[in-house]
Amino acid sequence: MSTSVVLEKVEKRYGAFDVIHGIDLNIEPGEFVVFVGPSGCGKSTLLRMIAGLEEISGGALLLDRERMNEVAPAKRGIAMVFQSYALYPHMSVYKNLAFGLETAGYKRAEIEPRVRRAAGILQIEKLLERKPKQLSGGQRQRVAIGRAIVREPRIFLFDEPLSNLDAELRVQMRVEISRLHRSLGNTMIYVTHDQVEAMTMADKIVVLNAGRIEQVGAPLELYNHPVNRFVAGFIGSPKMNFLNARLEASDGEGTVMSVGGNTVRLPRRLKAGAPGDTVTFGIRPEHLVAEREAWIALGTVNVDLVENLGGATMLYTTTPDGQALTVALDGQQDVQRGANLKVYFDPARCHVFAADGIAI
Repeated sequence: MSTSVVLEKVEKRYGAFDVIHGIDLNIEPGEFVVFVGPSGCGKSTLLRMIAGLEEISGGALLLDRERMNEVAPAKRGIAMVFQSYALYPHMSVYKNLAFGLETAGYKRAEIEPRVRRAAGILQIEKLLERKPKQLSGGQRQRVAIGRAIVREPRIFLFDEPLSNLDAELRVQMRVEISRLHRSLGNTMIYVTHDQVEAMTMADKIVVLNAGRIEQVGAPLELYNHPVNRFVAGFIGSPKMNFLNARLEASDGEGTVMSVGGNTVRLPRRLKAGAPGDTVTFGIRPEHLVAEREAWIALGTVNVDLVENLGGATMLYTTTPDGQALTVALDGQQDVQRGANLKVYFDPARCHVFAADGIAI
């Protein structure tokens, strides 16, 4: 059974220090929601407040419209998976999965099918008699997730569960957690600082910064339409290019600006700004190309470094006015370090941010 989660002006204070500032958020039943943001932004604190491991200083937490502020963690119907596996080293995998149910007073006849079901979902049936020291990192993480599954919770909470895994295992576990969500259908809230995890796993992403929500939306909504420079810079890999620019003119046909030592005309008007304003021009590396005159010329750049990745070629360049610009070209391109390269951009893919960081 899926559960809705509603935060109404939720606050968290440690003495006189505010860390969560009046957050409002609505999570629909069965959604996979990812909290993402830099270290210290409050995402883990918010997750722990939902779990009941941190008191709520102000506002309300509602699960299926029922206020949970004063409800004990064990009675909220929530299971949490932490960054640390925290497995009992002297117990078998089976005992690790069953232990929480045993301490909660469940009988063996109830525990057995739950453990077998969780093991089947996670494909660890053949590991039930092993000890944690005999498992790989990915297998240990599956066991940690299995301990949450056997509780049959209303909501799953994940606090950076893949941080201890190597790159290959992280990709594999991302797929498995997404598959688990489709299989179980429970509401899941997942915390990570890795925006690639957020983009690939989430139905909805919540971008946090300094205890406040910057933007909430589907992954591609945030990628294509960031509301400010912070979201634009945090979502997307490689990171969006930001170039200092100046508005020169605006009329019914478009906007003229100086950017990267060149004059660029955009075929659309901005939502705000006046000639003479200092702004930031944003363009993602993958939205820059070489020699496509149907697009708008950003200018000629000097290539400082070339990274040939096989499926893509990364160019680290410098604009005529000395600003850094990363260009991601498809496939294997014959570009040499030190070369001068004329680059173009799709006007539908560029972004302009006012001095306060708001997208205009």
